[in-house]
Amino acid sequence: MTAAVDTRIIDTPLGSIAVSVVGQGTPLVLMHGGGPGASALANYRDNLEAFEGFQVILPDQPGFGGSYRPTEADLEARSITEISVDATFHVLDALGIDTFFLLGNSLGGATALGMAIAQPTRVAKLVLMAPGGGWLPTGPTPTEGQKEMFRYYNGEGPTVAKMKNFVRVMVANPKLFDDANIHARYEASLDESHIAFYHLYNAAFAKRGGMDPLWKDLDRITADTLLVWGRDDRTITLDGASLMLRNIRRVQLHIFGGCGHWVQVEKKAKFEKLVAAFLQDTE
Repeated sequence: MTAAVDTRIIDTPLGSIAVSVVGQGTPLVLMHGGGPGASALANYRDNLEAFEGFQVILPDQPGFGGSYRPTEADLEARSITEISVDATFHVLDALGIDTFFLLGNSLGGATALGMAIAQPTRVAKLVLMAPGGGWLPTGPTPTEGQKEMFRYYNGEGPTVAKMKNFVRVMVANPKLFDDANIHARYEASLDESHIAFYHLYNAAFAKRGGMDPLWKDLDRITADTLLVWGRDDRTITLDGASLMLRNIRRVQLHIFGGCGHWVQVEKKAKFEKLVAAFLQDTE
Protein backbone atom coordinates (compact mmCIF):
# COMPACT_ATOMS: atom_id res chain seq x y z
CA MET A 1 0.00 0.00 0.00
CA THR A 2 1.32 3.46 -0.90
CA ALA A 3 2.58 5.61 1.98
CA ALA A 4 0.81 8.84 2.87
CA VAL A 5 1.47 11.87 0.69
CA ASP A 6 3.07 14.81 2.53
CA THR A 7 2.48 17.98 0.49
CA ARG A 8 4.22 21.15 1.58
CA ILE A 9 5.20 24.58 0.29
CA ILE A 10 8.92 25.39 0.07
CA ASP A 11 9.98 29.01 -0.27
CA THR A 12 12.81 29.52 -2.76
CA PRO A 13 14.52 32.71 -4.02
CA LEU A 14 12.36 32.39 -7.16
CA GLY A 15 9.01 31.83 -5.44
CA SER A 16 7.11 29.18 -3.52
CA ILE A 17 7.16 25.62 -4.84
CA ALA A 18 4.58 22.98 -3.92
CA VAL A 19 6.22 19.60 -3.42
CA SER A 20 4.78 16.26 -2.34
CA VAL A 21 6.94 13.65 -0.60
CA VAL A 22 5.98 9.98 -0.38
CA GLY A 23 7.79 7.13 1.38
CA GLN A 24 11.36 6.61 2.55
CA GLY A 25 14.53 5.38 0.92
CA THR A 26 16.70 6.54 -1.96
CA PRO A 27 15.36 9.89 -3.23
CA LEU A 28 13.56 9.65 -6.58
CA VAL A 29 12.51 12.97 -8.13
CA LEU A 30 9.59 12.83 -10.59
CA MET A 31 9.16 15.80 -12.96
CA HIS A 32 5.78 16.22 -14.62
CA GLY A 33 4.89 17.30 -18.16
CA GLY A 34 3.67 20.69 -19.34
CA GLY A 35 0.16 20.16 -20.64
CA PRO A 36 -2.74 22.38 -19.47
CA GLY A 37 -3.70 21.58 -15.90
CA ALA A 38 -0.68 19.35 -15.29
CA SER A 39 0.85 18.82 -11.84
CA ALA A 40 3.19 16.33 -10.24
CA LEU A 41 0.53 14.26 -8.46
CA ALA A 42 -1.81 14.35 -11.46
CA ASN A 43 1.04 13.00 -13.59
CA TYR A 44 2.26 10.23 -11.28
CA ARG A 45 -0.23 9.51 -8.50
CA ASP A 46 -1.26 6.16 -10.01
CA ASN A 47 2.40 5.05 -10.33
CA LEU A 48 3.48 5.70 -6.73
CA GLU A 49 2.81 2.18 -5.47
CA ALA A 50 5.46 0.84 -7.86
CA PHE A 51 8.10 3.04 -6.21
CA GLU A 52 7.75 1.80 -2.65
CA GLY A 53 11.21 1.69 -1.06
CA PHE A 54 12.05 5.11 -2.50
CA GLN A 55 11.56 8.58 -1.07
CA VAL A 56 9.54 9.97 -3.97
CA ILE A 57 9.81 13.75 -4.45
CA LEU A 58 7.11 15.34 -6.64
CA PRO A 59 7.59 19.08 -7.27
CA ASP A 60 5.04 21.13 -9.17
CA GLN A 61 7.13 23.04 -11.70
CA PRO A 62 6.85 26.84 -11.70
CA GLY A 63 3.59 27.85 -13.36
CA PHE A 64 1.85 24.56 -12.55
CA GLY A 65 -0.12 23.04 -9.69
CA GLY A 66 0.44 24.80 -6.36
CA SER A 67 3.70 26.51 -7.33
CA TYR A 68 4.28 30.18 -8.07
CA ARG A 69 3.60 31.63 -11.53
CA PRO A 70 6.61 33.10 -13.38
CA THR A 71 5.96 36.60 -14.73
CA GLU A 72 6.44 37.88 -18.26
CA ALA A 73 9.74 39.43 -17.13
CA ASP A 74 10.85 36.08 -15.65
CA LEU A 75 10.14 34.31 -18.95
CA GLU A 76 11.90 36.99 -20.98
CA ALA A 77 15.02 36.69 -18.83
CA ARG A 78 15.18 32.88 -18.77
CA SER A 79 13.41 29.93 -20.33
CA ILE A 80 10.88 27.90 -18.35
CA THR A 81 13.39 25.04 -18.33
CA GLU A 82 16.13 27.20 -16.81
CA ILE A 83 13.66 28.48 -14.22
CA SER A 84 12.46 24.95 -13.37
CA VAL A 85 16.00 23.58 -13.08
CA ASP A 86 16.92 26.36 -10.66
CA ALA A 87 13.71 26.00 -8.62
CA THR A 88 14.04 22.21 -8.33
CA PHE A 89 17.61 22.37 -7.07
CA HIS A 90 16.49 24.92 -4.46
CA VAL A 91 13.76 22.49 -3.35
CA LEU A 92 16.16 19.57 -3.09
CA ASP A 93 18.66 21.66 -1.15
CA ALA A 94 15.91 22.72 1.26
CA LEU A 95 15.00 19.04 1.75
CA GLY A 96 18.64 18.16 2.42
CA ILE A 97 18.89 15.91 -0.64
CA ASP A 98 22.29 15.73 -2.35
CA THR A 99 22.26 12.83 -4.84
CA PHE A 100 19.07 11.35 -6.26
CA PHE A 101 17.43 9.36 -9.03
CA LEU A 102 15.62 11.57 -11.54
CA LEU A 103 12.72 10.89 -13.90
CA GLY A 104 10.94 13.35 -16.16
CA ASN A 105 8.62 13.38 -19.14
CA SER A 106 8.08 16.03 -21.84
CA LEU A 107 8.61 19.46 -20.22
CA GLY A 108 9.68 17.62 -17.06
CA GLY A 109 12.10 15.62 -19.22
CA ALA A 110 13.67 18.90 -20.35
CA THR A 111 14.00 19.94 -16.71
CA ALA A 112 15.56 16.58 -15.86
CA LEU A 113 18.00 16.92 -18.76
CA GLY A 114 18.88 20.44 -17.65
CA MET A 115 19.53 19.23 -14.10
CA ALA A 116 21.70 16.31 -15.25
CA ILE A 117 23.72 18.70 -17.44
CA ALA A 118 24.05 21.46 -14.81
CA GLN A 119 25.01 19.29 -11.82
CA PRO A 120 25.82 15.83 -13.21
CA THR A 121 27.37 14.40 -10.03
CA ARG A 122 24.08 14.78 -8.15
CA VAL A 123 22.03 12.64 -10.56
CA ALA A 124 22.71 8.97 -9.82
CA LYS A 125 20.36 7.59 -12.50
CA LEU A 126 18.25 9.31 -15.12
CA VAL A 127 14.98 8.24 -16.77
CA LEU A 128 13.72 10.37 -19.66
CA MET A 129 10.26 9.86 -21.13
CA ALA A 130 10.04 11.63 -24.50
CA PRO A 131 11.96 14.63 -23.12
CA GLY A 132 11.91 18.09 -24.63
CA GLY A 133 15.19 19.83 -25.34
CA GLY A 134 17.35 16.77 -26.00
CA TRP A 135 15.28 15.98 -29.04
CA LEU A 136 15.85 17.16 -32.60
CA PRO A 137 13.06 15.85 -34.88
CA THR A 138 13.33 15.26 -38.60
CA GLY A 139 9.67 16.14 -39.17
CA PRO A 140 7.86 19.49 -39.02
CA THR A 141 7.56 21.50 -35.82
CA PRO A 142 5.58 22.43 -33.88
CA THR A 143 4.29 18.88 -33.77
CA GLU A 144 0.62 17.94 -33.68
CA GLY A 145 0.67 17.59 -29.90
CA GLN A 146 2.44 20.92 -29.40
CA LYS A 147 -0.16 22.63 -31.59
CA GLU A 148 -2.96 21.22 -29.41
CA MET A 149 -1.27 22.63 -26.31
CA PHE A 150 -1.04 26.07 -27.95
CA ARG A 151 -4.70 25.94 -29.05
CA TYR A 152 -6.16 24.85 -25.73
CA TYR A 153 -6.34 28.27 -24.06
CA ASN A 154 -6.74 30.30 -27.26
CA GLY A 155 -9.98 31.42 -28.91
CA GLU A 156 -12.96 30.75 -26.65
CA GLY A 157 -10.64 29.32 -23.98
CA PRO A 158 -10.73 25.88 -22.39
CA THR A 159 -13.68 23.56 -23.01
CA VAL A 160 -14.37 19.90 -22.34
CA ALA A 161 -14.34 19.28 -26.09
CA LYS A 162 -10.88 20.84 -26.38
CA MET A 163 -9.60 18.73 -23.49
CA LYS A 164 -11.02 15.60 -25.12
CA ASN A 165 -9.20 16.44 -28.34
CA PHE A 166 -5.99 17.24 -26.45
CA VAL A 167 -6.06 13.83 -24.76
CA ARG A 168 -6.85 12.15 -28.10
CA VAL A 169 -3.64 13.54 -29.56
CA MET A 170 -1.56 12.74 -26.48
CA VAL A 171 -2.34 9.01 -26.45
CA ALA A 172 -2.51 6.13 -28.90
CA ASN A 173 -5.78 4.74 -27.48
CA PRO A 174 -8.19 7.45 -26.22
CA LYS A 175 -10.52 4.75 -24.89
CA LEU A 176 -8.19 4.51 -21.90
CA PHE A 177 -9.65 7.85 -20.76
CA ASP A 178 -13.30 7.92 -19.78
CA ASP A 179 -15.43 11.05 -19.27
CA ALA A 180 -14.42 11.24 -15.59
CA ASN A 181 -10.72 11.39 -16.52
CA ILE A 182 -11.40 14.06 -19.14
CA HIS A 183 -13.47 16.20 -16.77
CA ALA A 184 -10.88 15.92 -13.97
CA ARG A 185 -8.14 17.14 -16.28
CA TYR A 186 -10.44 19.87 -17.62
CA GLU A 187 -11.28 21.12 -14.12
CA ALA A 188 -7.57 21.21 -13.25
CA SER A 189 -6.95 23.44 -16.27
CA LEU A 190 -9.34 26.21 -15.16
CA ASP A 191 -7.22 27.95 -12.51
CA GLU A 192 -7.09 31.59 -13.65
CA SER A 193 -3.49 32.15 -12.58
CA HIS A 194 -2.42 29.02 -14.46
CA ILE A 195 -4.27 30.20 -17.58
CA ALA A 196 -2.54 33.60 -17.39
CA PHE A 197 0.83 31.88 -16.99
CA TYR A 198 0.11 29.54 -19.89
CA HIS A 199 -0.45 32.44 -22.28
CA LEU A 200 2.93 33.88 -21.23
CA TYR A 201 4.52 30.43 -21.47
CA ASN A 202 3.24 29.87 -25.02
CA ALA A 203 4.35 33.34 -26.12
CA ALA A 204 7.82 32.81 -24.67
CA PHE A 205 8.03 29.36 -26.27
CA ALA A 206 7.23 30.87 -29.68
CA LYS A 207 9.64 33.77 -29.21
CA ARG A 208 12.48 31.42 -28.28
CA GLY A 209 11.71 29.13 -31.20
CA GLY A 210 10.87 26.11 -29.05
CA MET A 211 12.56 24.30 -26.18
CA ASP A 212 16.10 25.04 -25.06
CA PRO A 213 18.70 23.27 -27.27
CA LEU A 214 19.83 20.94 -24.49
CA TRP A 215 21.03 18.48 -27.12
CA LYS A 216 24.18 20.60 -27.46
CA ASP A 217 25.35 19.54 -23.98
CA LEU A 218 24.25 15.89 -23.79
CA ASP A 219 27.86 14.73 -23.46
CA ARG A 220 27.98 16.35 -19.99
CA ILE A 221 25.52 13.80 -18.60
CA THR A 222 27.32 11.14 -16.55
CA ALA A 223 24.36 9.21 -15.11
CA ASP A 224 23.19 5.85 -16.43
CA THR A 225 20.24 6.88 -18.58
CA LEU A 226 17.07 5.10 -19.68
CA LEU A 227 15.10 6.61 -22.55
CA VAL A 228 11.44 5.56 -22.66
CA TRP A 229 9.30 6.40 -25.68
CA GLY A 230 5.91 5.65 -27.16
CA ARG A 231 6.36 4.71 -30.81
CA ASP A 232 3.19 6.61 -31.70
CA ASP A 233 4.03 9.81 -29.80
CA ARG A 234 2.73 12.81 -31.77
CA THR A 235 4.12 15.43 -29.37
CA ILE A 236 7.80 14.62 -28.81
CA THR A 237 8.27 12.24 -31.70
CA LEU A 238 10.50 9.18 -31.65
CA ASP A 239 12.49 10.32 -34.70
CA GLY A 240 14.22 12.91 -32.51
CA ALA A 241 15.76 10.34 -30.14
CA SER A 242 18.89 9.62 -32.17
CA LEU A 243 20.89 12.55 -30.78
CA MET A 244 20.48 11.28 -27.23
CA LEU A 245 21.43 7.75 -28.25
CA ARG A 246 24.61 9.07 -29.85
CA ASN A 247 25.68 11.61 -27.27
CA ILE A 248 24.68 10.39 -23.79
CA ARG A 249 27.53 8.20 -22.54
CA ARG A 250 25.64 5.36 -20.87
CA VAL A 251 22.23 5.16 -22.46
CA GLN A 252 19.58 2.62 -23.43
CA LEU A 253 16.24 3.04 -25.19
CA HIS A 254 12.96 1.20 -24.67
CA ILE A 255 10.15 1.78 -27.17
CA PHE A 256 6.51 0.87 -26.50
CA GLY A 257 4.39 0.17 -29.58
CA GLY A 258 0.76 1.23 -29.46
CA CYS A 259 1.68 4.05 -27.12
CA GLY A 260 1.68 7.83 -27.37
CA HIS A 261 3.09 10.59 -25.16
CA TRP A 262 1.90 9.40 -21.72
CA VAL A 263 3.81 6.14 -21.28
CA GLN A 264 3.28 6.03 -17.51
CA VAL A 265 -0.50 5.91 -18.14
CA GLU A 266 -0.80 4.01 -21.42
CA LYS A 267 1.67 1.25 -20.52
CA LYS A 268 1.44 1.61 -16.76
CA ALA A 269 2.40 -1.88 -15.53
CA LYS A 270 5.19 -2.40 -18.08
CA PHE A 271 6.52 1.11 -17.52
CA GLU A 272 6.63 0.60 -13.75
CA LYS A 273 8.37 -2.77 -14.04
CA LEU A 274 10.92 -1.40 -16.52
CA VAL A 275 11.77 1.70 -14.49
CA ALA A 276 11.91 -0.10 -11.14
CA ALA A 277 14.31 -2.71 -12.57
CA PHE A 278 16.52 0.02 -14.06
CA LEU A 279 16.69 1.99 -10.81
CA GLN A 280 17.42 -1.11 -8.74
CA ASP A 281 20.12 -2.47 -11.08
CA THR A 282 23.50 -2.04 -9.38
CA GLU A 283 25.70 -3.34 -12.21
